[in-house]
Amino acid sequence: MTYEGKDTILRVVRQEAERMFAMAEAPGAWEAPTACENWEVRDIIGHLVDTTEGYFKAFETARGGGDAAAHGLPVMHELAGSAGKSFRSIPQAEMMSRVRGDLDKMMGLLEALTEEEWGGLMVPHSYMGPVPAFIYAAGQLMDYGVHSWDIRQGMGINHALPGEAADLLVPFMFIIWQSTMKADADKSPFTVGVTITGRNAGEFRVSVSPDGMSYEPGDVGDLPAVLDFDAGSLVLTAFGRINGGTARGDLALAERFLNLFYRI
Repeated sequence: MTYEGKDTILRVVRQEAERMFAMAEAPGAWEAPTACENWEVRDIIGHLVDTTEGYFKAFETARGGGDAAAHGLPVMHELAGSAGKSFRSIPQAEMMSRVRGDLDKMMGLLEALTEEEWGGLMVPHSYMGPVPAFIYAAGQLMDYGVHSWDIRQGMGINHALPGEAADLLVPFMFIIWQSTMKADADKSPFTVGVTITGRNAGEFRVSVSPDGMSYEPGDVGDLPAVLDFDAGSLVLTAFGRINGGTARGDLALAERFLNLFYRI
């Protein structure tokens, strides 16, 4: 999340994007199924075009001192789903040229951010509202990293989430959880532990209350339930792709925590 990490996260976005583009351009891949319900490979590319071009408008709004209303995450599945499929009439070659051009433009916007802008420029996100500019770098990594996983999953092959992408996404998964709590969830107070391995390894105390979810680094040895994740399984669980992790202690409490969230 820090400015010092900018070059690293942007490098990995490029890396994951090129992996996706190679799969999408492979013979017979364009209309192949993916792990995303009702989405073919071409729809994931359409989603990237729709999302990234929306980012351009968001940065224009932020630079102009404006604001924009946010849809909220609960409707993202429906809106992003239909938008991704709205490009189906456009030929593969044209869409691949467009998504590559959009990536280049987005990387240019992010690379040009100053240290002050990286964490201080608030840019209106169409679902989450105003967020620091660096969140858009994470958004690109989520899209290219997780949706590349979706494409590989649709191929029916054994595969895994690349380590660099998974490690970089770990800190953002707590934000995803905070932002995807079900409106009708039972938020009577409790605390569980979450442990993570990998480059961003650590122990976190995660607390739920009527005010929502909060988290902080800390020893989890005294907590009634602890969930252990490697980086990849945390990312894929937070995004609702798998039911991952290892639950220790009070299994009912661990499952209560995991069922607080809707999947995106």
